Amino acid sequence: METAEFLEILDREGRLLAAAAAAAGTDAKVPTCPEWQVRDLLRHTGAVHRWAGALVAGGHTAPRPMDDPPELDGAELVAWYRDSHRLLLDTLAAAPVDLECWTFHPAPSPSPLAFWTRRQAHETTVHRYDAEAARGGTPSPVAPDFAADGIDELLRGFHARSRSRVRSEEPRVLRVRAQDAGPDAVWTVRISTEPPLTVRAEEGEAEAELSGPADRLYLALWNRTAVPRVTGDSSLADLWRDLAAI
Repeated sequence: METAEFLEILDREGRLLAAAAAAAGTDAKVPTCPEWQVRDLLRHTGAVHRWAGALVAGGHTAPRPMDDPPELDGAELVAWYRDSHRLLLDTLAAAPVDLECWTFHPAPSPSPLAFWTRRQAHETTVHRYDAEAARGGTPSPVAPDFAADGIDELLRGFHARSRSRVRSEEPRVLRVRAQDAGPDAVWTVRISTEPPLTVRAEEGEAEAELSGPADRLYLALWNRTAVPRVTGDSSLADLWRDLAAI
């Protein structure tokens, strides 16, 4: 997917998130994040938007701390989130293609600008789902190609980092397959005492497979819903579920 596509998705998902949060109310519980109310969701996501935007705007080549969100609530908090989202969009749209900027995981991206646009599109989509879960009703759809990209970012980006908790004393092999996102939407995850090593290919035999429509699998791997289908050794699926939370 191209950076312009991620920017369009980020735009849409942020507006949907704000609308769902306003409809739910900031007191509403977020069932997909049981410790949160909608106010926590807005404060977190807005602060992340402003943090990412500041990294890009400043061309910072080292990590910077995230600022605390303001003590706003209700309609004022929703408005602050909308402003945070718009600021991020404007910053990414204005950034140069050859931007030099710190990024925090090795997921394949052609540039830091591509990294941050992609990352914030997925950040916002997952939290939009949280806001819609708090509101109730039918959630907005996630396109199969975008969902497959998010699975790729999670497996080959987040879980390639040393902080991934997915480890096993005994080497294990897990397959992940998005059934409606094309023949290359399959990943082989090798789990050991080191961070998981994932390739986007069907390599060798796997002990268990997690599969289903890309959108449902995407949300499941981000611990928002149940995995649509598990085949093979269910203990390996349990290991992933118990240790893969980010």
